[in-house]
Amino acid sequence: MKRTIIALFSFLLAFAVEAQTELKRVYNEDINPNEQIDQALVKAKTEGKYVICQVGGNWCPWCLRFADFITNDTTISKIIDENFKYIHVNYNPRKSEGEEKQQQAKALMKRLNNCGRFGFPVFVILDEEGKVMHIQDSSFLEEGQGYNQEKVLRFFKGWTPKAVRN
Repeated sequence: MKRTIIALFSFLLAFAVEAQTELKRVYNEDINPNEQIDQALVKAKTEGKYVICQVGGNWCPWCLRFADFITNDTTISKIIDENFKYIHVNYNPRKSEGEEKQQQAKALMKRLNNCGRFGFPVFVILDEEGKVMHIQDSSFLEEGQGYNQEKVLRFFKGWTPKAVRN
């Protein structure tokens, strides 16, 4: 019985690692996430767009799945490109990352209204001034082992600058 459990656990662990490595890593772990947001806000303001922060990390299979999903769906990627500055904001509060990274993670959560309470990935929409307008729990966009196009489109379309301002 013990061998069966160990074998099953080993298989599941290998499967999870393999599934995660197939997806492109999209989070830059070397930049300060608050500076990344500030830079996106400058660009968004000049273009009349909002900023969407996909908060998570390369450690999160669901984060990488979502990035892959929106990249490969031309309908979704078009709406994003036309209305948002979309950034992948790395969040990693682990002590092993060092004190500076821990402080950045803490400041990030404070700035984004403790968005991590919804799990990862989590989407935070910022207006052109950087004010948090909406936090989206990604679990409402899921379907099976991926994401539902209709739900994702509804989310993005509902938060375009045009939709919000009308």
